[in-house]
Amino acid sequence: MKNRGVLAVISGFSGAGKGTLMKALLERYPNYALSVSCTTRSPREGEVNGREYYFVSGEEFEEMIAADQLIEYACYCGRYYGTPRSYVERQMEEGKDVLLEIEIQGALQIKKKFPDTVLIFILPPDAAELKRRLTGRGTETEEVIAARLSRAAEESEEAWKYDYLLVNDDLEECTEALHHLIESQHYRAGEQKERMRQIQEDLRAYRKN
Repeated sequence: MKNRGVLAVISGFSGAGKGTLMKALLERYPNYALSVSCTTRSPREGEVNGREYYFVSGEEFEEMIAADQLIEYACYCGRYYGTPRSYVERQMEEGKDVLLEIEIQGALQIKKKFPDTVLIFILPPDAAELKRRLTGRGTETEEVIAARLSRAAEESEEAWKYDYLLVNDDLEECTEALHHLIESQHYRAGEQKERMRQIQEDLRAYRKN
């Protein structure tokens, strides 16, 4: 019997290292599928359409909302982000554990619709390290960095709603910890209901005999 995949939402402050962590997890373990989100923001240098994000216009995004093609969407720093429904559902049916790297608004939407979703929030070791990582990118102005730190302060009020808080201090250790957290979800009682029902039926047949 093939188990349905786990839906895992990964969030965290901008600069917490979510992207690097996702890349390490995907390179190390074959059973993960990373859902590529849609966004109305412009690509950063080096980003490729369909790899980091699907870059769409505001009009295209609104059409996707109207057609119920997104399982969640949210506005972050004036730009829309959303998760395409078809890819996620197909991968989970095939037994893949699907990773969604999205913001808190969208994560809580998904948790409400799909209670079995596991929410994991990635933290930096401390606020000073977060600022250092944002500055070290060298891709954003001081005003944008200040806005991201302000946003992080707001997000810290909501992070407590997540199932797990995971500190990204050492990439190797954090990657392994994240994998084990997601893997453990396959052993929850709810994930094994169909298997348990089949075992019950077989045991009842043995008892009758």
